[in-house]
Amino acid sequence: MKKIVIAGGSGFLGQVLSDYFVNQNYQVTILTRNKTLKSNTINYCLWDATTLGDWTTTLENCDALINLCGKSVDCRYTDKNKELILQSRIQPTTLLGEAVRACKVPPKIWLNSSTATIYQHSEQMPMTESKGVLGATFSENVAKQWENSFFNCGTPQTRKVALRTSIVFGKTGGAFVPIKKLAQIGLGGKQGSGKQMISWIHELDFCRSIDYIINHNSLKGAINIVAPQVIKNTDFMRQLRNSLNLPFGMALPKTVLELGARLINTETELILKSRFVYPEILLNHGFKFEYPDVASALENL
Repeated sequence: MKKIVIAGGSGFLGQVLSDYFVNQNYQVTILTRNKTLKSNTINYCLWDATTLGDWTTTLENCDALINLCGKSVDCRYTDKNKELILQSRIQPTTLLGEAVRACKVPPKIWLNSSTATIYQHSEQMPMTESKGVLGATFSENVAKQWENSFFNCGTPQTRKVALRTSIVFGKTGGAFVPIKKLAQIGLGGKQGSGKQMISWIHELDFCRSIDYIINHNSLKGAINIVAPQVIKNTDFMRQLRNSLNLPFGMALPKTVLELGARLINTETELILKSRFVYPEILLNHGFKFEYPDVASALENL
């Protein structure tokens, strides 16, 4: 049985990946700080994400290590939160690098979370791995430092991939659930100008793309984990309303969004940044999406 270790795997994406790989007959171990988690199909191993310990034995001779650690960016960007966002990504990544180097038989591949937010705001130019322009805002700089800490870890026997993942749409978690709720209460119109592009991926294709990368040894480096169809915010909200049989959706201008973001302690960047990201490497290597367009994804979700 193949072995996968997922660090920080107790959240939405970790649960989605765990269920997927268990169904693919993998032995799944999750590194977590939650002492209460129990399962008949998944192994849970305690770690503090800051120090080496007995958890390092789980990495020995495993087929894949997946690191999902990182404080949610769904918060206000205060100085304290900025530091927590950065360090909650850098520290576990650096620690895992030490653990991988210490293995007698290290993981065959290490997939580390990154983000499609690493690219600059773009409404017209697609950001591919080969031609994408990296940005210089706080979020974009965090992503660059995160990837640098990952690739600078000396692990010569382990193939490494940074997952530049876009918004993951899931039935029970991720960004799709609150967006759907907004539409259902009548706030399903465009957000801001509506011209910003949305890069996204269905939860199943998120899992399938990672599975594909694990099983194709030529794939390494930074890879965009996004669906091939990018869509304008205005068009996405219209398709969402249609899928929910909602005839009306009130638009939310930038000023209203900024006020709302303060009230719920988040940032408008999550909605207003234009992410025009294209999965060049996955498509060039033959990966086939189950849900390549928003219409098919919404029908399933």
